[in-house]
Amino acid sequence: MQSLSEALPLPLQFTWLIPIYGFSGMLLSLPWATGWIKRNGPRPAAYLNLLVTLLAVLHGSLVIRDVLAIGPQHLDFVWFNAADLTLRLGFDLSLTNLAALELVTTMSLVCQVYALGYLDKEWSLARFYALVGFFEGAMSGVVLSSNLFLSYFLLEMLTLSTYLLVGFWYAQPLVVTAARDAFLTKRVGDVLLLMGVVALAAWTGSLEYNDLYDWASENASTGAIAPLAGTLLGLGLIAGPIGKCAQFPMHLWLDEAMEGPNPASILRNSVVVTCGAVVLMKLMPVVAPLSPLATQVLLVVGSISAIGGALVALAQVDLKRAFSYSTTSYLGLVFIAIALQRPGLALLLLLAHGLARALQFMGVGSIIATTNCQDLSELGGIGTRMPATLLAFVVGGAGVVGLFPLGTFWCFALMLNTLLPASPLLATVFLLTNALTAANVVRVVRSVFGGSPTPKCRRTPECNWLMALPMVSLTVLVLLLPWIMQRFDPVPGIGSFPLPVALGVAGSAAAGVVVGSLLPQDQFWSRATTPWLRLLQDLLAYDFYTPEIYRRTIVALVASLARITLWVDRILIKGLVDGLGRLSLVTAEGLKLTVSGQLQSYVLTVIAALLLLLGSLQWLRGA
Repeated sequence: MQSLSEALPLPLQFTWLIPIYGFSGMLLSLPWATGWIKRNGPRPAAYLNLLVTLLAVLHGSLVIRDVLAIGPQHLDFVWFNAADLTLRLGFDLSLTNLAALELVTTMSLVCQVYALGYLDKEWSLARFYALVGFFEGAMSGVVLSSNLFLSYFLLEMLTLSTYLLVGFWYAQPLVVTAARDAFLTKRVGDVLLLMGVVALAAWTGSLEYNDLYDWASENASTGAIAPLAGTLLGLGLIAGPIGKCAQFPMHLWLDEAMEGPNPASILRNSVVVTCGAVVLMKLMPVVAPLSPLATQVLLVVGSISAIGGALVALAQVDLKRAFSYSTTSYLGLVFIAIALQRPGLALLLLLAHGLARALQFMGVGSIIATTNCQDLSELGGIGTRMPATLLAFVVGGAGVVGLFPLGTFWCFALMLNTLLPASPLLATVFLLTNALTAANVVRVVRSVFGGSPTPKCRRTPECNWLMALPMVSLTVLVLLLPWIMQRFDPVPGIGSFPLPVALGVAGSAAAGVVVGSLLPQDQFWSRATTPWLRLLQDLLAYDFYTPEIYRRTIVALVASLARITLWVDRILIKGLVDGLGRLSLVTAEGLKLTVSGQLQSYVLTVIAALLLLLGSLQWLRGA
């Protein structure tokens, strides 16, 4: 890494502007979002956001070109210096960070174009674009940051923007509840991460990632940190990314977040979860040397999330939730790759998953915008009526499950080539997740596009061009992804795996396709009639009853503590304060009767009090 120098090309020197583009879009939208400008409607706010996001994409492309030419760089700025306190802003311009940055800005641009068509008649369009600009700026800063404190601060901004976007339609009670639950669930991980940040700041005196890596390596060799302290530190540091990436047991927020507008769901399921994984990749050189237990926890959490999310997705009848649980599943696979110290493969999987998942959710939004329905039991027969949407669905689904030759296929094959000799069990997790995801994709495609048109799908024209254009563009990008991956090639050869591994990945996807094709489809009986099958379906549909378990344990405990605290506050504390107040009033009522208006009585009272005070002091001194 090189430090900032005036000899660097201008795009590199001004890389810090890229997060500012998103925040500036938010500020530019405020006159329309707050109603200061009403005459020309909210669309100018959308156009201004599109312009600054396009600048971010172009600027990021120029930075990638320069980094490929001269190597990774480190930008460092002193923004506060007083007495012995010096605060710095740092940006790591590595190819990994810049690839994630380009994914963030490109997906933001595509989704903003898509939102122009999806939210065409939305009265608060300017507010939506202001929140998206806030979203984009925070995500761009997270992937570029070289400082843990700055990363934490920006992750908190992501939590806030998630709350605001999920609660965008705040007039609906269910939306308000979903926004609250999503916010509180993510706060659990944020608070635990904050504990880790504070502990690191106290122990190291610096929160720069490079300084933290040196400190962790030194303490791992000398054993200066007690094993228990290292374990607690590691668990705290991984808790934040677990919450941000909707991993078990903090996975419920992503399902709740589906109540927000679909363009925000596109970003949330493609790049927001990617930011959490990028932070985890940056923290792993600190966590791995200090806490082997935290690494094992990551493997367990990733495996449970991968298999559990894929199983739960199979039983969902809501179109958006069928894919949101699949996002949890695939981020579990990313966690496994990160825990195994394979950041290059994790980044490739994030890139392939993000593009394909965004394309899937664009197809979902197209269906919802046309039919005003997202219930799989009420959809069907729209394949011939919406060809662009069908193409996006099929290509996005194929890109997610890793059908040859799309991007996820190469990621899975490379991971299996690593896992089979060392950990066949984790290799099985990848193959089983791939098969279950393929079955879910085929199930949804059959339900939505196959069969005869249902009553709600008899008049389903193709979506408008502002929605179709991003879908077609992203379809081409997903198809070209293998070539893009070869250009970056963070691993030694995209195709460096034997033929049996490739056949294993293709076979798992094919098995999933067969299972999805054979699953019974009955639009009028959304629940199974066989008792044992109904029990299994309910178990998966209700997420293994995880929300109910939380409600009867953690939520019930917190509610009980809140009731006890309320009783103490109202009865004990308030009663004590009210009693003192009444005593004061009664005493004052009695004392006012002793006021005679005679000066000599007042002097006598003062002298008596002084004598009493002096006598007390003399007695205390003698004692």
